[in-house]
Amino acid sequence: MKMHKLATLTTFTALSLGAFHSAAATELTVSTWAGPNHGVNTIVWPTWANWVEEATEGRVTVNVVHDMGPPNAQMELIADGVADVTWLFHGLMPGRFELTKLPELPTFEDFSSEAASVAYWRTHNEYFADAGEHRGVEVIGMGVHGPGALFLKDNIDSLDDLRGKRVRIGGGVMSDISNALELTGVALPPASTYEAATQGVIDGAMLTLEGLRSFRLAEVLPYTVQMPGGFYRGSFSLVMNPDTWASLSDEDREAIESVSGEKLSQLFGYMMDVVDVRGIEFAEERGNTFIELPAEEVERFQQMAAELPGAWKEAASDKGVDGEAAHAYFFEQLEAAEGEEGLSADEVSDPEA
Repeated sequence: MKMHKLATLTTFTALSLGAFHSAAATELTVSTWAGPNHGVNTIVWPTWANWVEEATEGRVTVNVVHDMGPPNAQMELIADGVADVTWLFHGLMPGRFELTKLPELPTFEDFSSEAASVAYWRTHNEYFADAGEHRGVEVIGMGVHGPGALFLKDNIDSLDDLRGKRVRIGGGVMSDISNALELTGVALPPASTYEAATQGVIDGAMLTLEGLRSFRLAEVLPYTVQMPGGFYRGSFSLVMNPDTWASLSDEDREAIESVSGEKLSQLFGYMMDVVDVRGIEFAEERGNTFIELPAEEVERFQQMAAELPGAWKEAASDKGVDGEAAHAYFFEQLEAAEGEEGLSADEVSDPEA
């Protein structure tokens, strides 16, 4: 009887220890910015969290925390270990990132953000990873947003009508486009744009179409000027603290890699495609006007932007990267990715799907 009790106690202790180890799963803290209704917070992080937990069989979980710091401070938060994972918009950190402008260049061609993000991940690994722009963090994904548009308070008939208008910009190629259009650029994070427009600080904003809804810009800037393929695109990366990455077991690192990298990049691009459509629908419901400029104005803008690829290639060369080859490779991979199978809605956590 005593032996039976001891065996029972031993079994109970083992079960308790198993429960303890299960409860002590590694938790990754994700620092996120933009509003809680932004697609990165409703689609990307919840989906990736599910993927990570499933891939690691529950040994690693993800906790998303809002407002740990402004967008331009996110890289430092991760490098310093304040949080484990975040997403970066490279244009908000001028002087640090130049290679990341490649997918931002205007192309005057339509392509999905999903395909662009996959192509960007491949190009980053092939050409940019060793250049050191992401030093201090571990890159786990790259992303490209949809066609950048120009949201305005007032209607326009030509590009000349834009001269001198105070327009929110976020850095990167946006700054180059702003200068070419002779705008008065006002550097603001996306979340501050609505208030600035309401208070008359700005006359418009450069943002992607999802901003019409996620940042409520359709409510204050009722005119949207579009350019074929977008005035620009936007470049992002998703990064992790290297010490956090190193602290994971080989098994868990391999599991997380299987749902990060190209797959996480694809998810980011998929999200941007989805929320762009929702942004347009949101604006149309409010009676916003979408302006397509005449062909001659599009041609004028093409001429304004013609020197940007060459300037980028020179900047890439200064960082030890073959800009000509990287530029060609990105577009080769973009064409390839466009022909590959994309994510389906049933693979993604999306409360509005």
